[in-house]
Amino acid sequence: MKPYIPNELPLQDLDYQELFSLVGKANAELARYDGLLQGIPNPEVMLSPLTTQEAVLSSKIEGTQATVDEVLEHEAGMIKEGEKEKDIQEILNYRHALFRSRDYLKDYPIRLGFICELHKILLDSVRGQDKTPGDFRKDQNWIGKTGCPIEEASFVPPSPLILDEFLKKWETYIGIDDADFLLQTAVVHAQFELLHPFKDGNGRIGRLLIPLFLYQKKSLSQPMFYLSEYLESNRSEYYQRLKSISQEGDWNGWIIFFLQAIALQAKQNSTRVRSIMELYEEFKTQIQEITRSQYSVYLLDAIFSKPIFQVSDLVKKLNKECGVHEKTTPDLLRKLKEAGILRELQPASGRRSAVLYFPRLINRAEGRETS
Repeated sequence: MKPYIPNELPLQDLDYQELFSLVGKANAELARYDGLLQGIPNPEVMLSPLTTQEAVLSSKIEGTQATVDEVLEHEAGMIKEGEKEKDIQEILNYRHALFRSRDYLKDYPIRLGFICELHKILLDSVRGQDKTPGDFRKDQNWIGKTGCPIEEASFVPPSPLILDEFLKKWETYIGIDDADFLLQTAVVHAQFELLHPFKDGNGRIGRLLIPLFLYQKKSLSQPMFYLSEYLESNRSEYYQRLKSISQEGDWNGWIIFFLQAIALQAKQNSTRVRSIMELYEEFKTQIQEITRSQYSVYLLDAIFSKPIFQVSDLVKKLNKECGVHEKTTPDLLRKLKEAGILRELQPASGRRSAVLYFPRLINRAEGRETS
């Protein structure tokens, strides 16, 4: 099989009549979602579980087998071992890359150098760390069954001899305005996946680029729109649509799939964000009534940002960041536990502090509870 030769961007010969009917619906749903985002005073805190959920699902597409609960438990000191620990580290790296992206995009546009920096974060101390993290490939790679020769590959990305040229063209395309920003987002993601510029981690970087590009285009007020839930649920079609571009030049089919994904995921994200906002307001009132403490809002934000936590960690955090006395926090947590809001996941033992969790928030982030 010969290496794929990418299309020049912007694309020609798209069926705009069919695409723009879907663009309108996807735009409307995305605008509703962003309206919710703009109404949240502290989205990074309130939507922290959704960020972890995105990291879990994007990594799951690549084969990791860890849940949101397991990631949060691991962070709270309930250390997982073996393959599970490796999976969790990949997910934590992905989340770290998301956080790094938010900071970077406040001041700078997406550039190839920044994408290499994200790739380095993604492969830090995990499987794939031997595959030149942070550097575009210099060799021919291919996709297929494990150990198959290039002749039996299902896809052979562009030759490294033309890769740099097309990466630079892709970077230029990101900086211009195409016919519509959502249509352009679909092209940006797919072209990156087809260039397959790294030896490993291409899928995760490509999915990371979706909210970053929407934020750069100012169609999102925060780079917090996560599509991996839809892509993971429709993984076979996701891969088939990308494959059809390389085999048949079917960009229209891919863009239709992508726009439908945006519309459906935006609607689902809106439902979930609204649900989390309602829980935040409900819990805000409850926590004040139960604790009668001037520190209740600090405690609220700390629990939302980390709904599974070691008591000693939360005590230190509130003491350092908010000046809450170290003897105050355990008493507040005890009251919330007695009220049935927090539950004990692991009791205290010796010097090890107890691990508590807030089940309703985790359930809502994962869509198991909507109200």
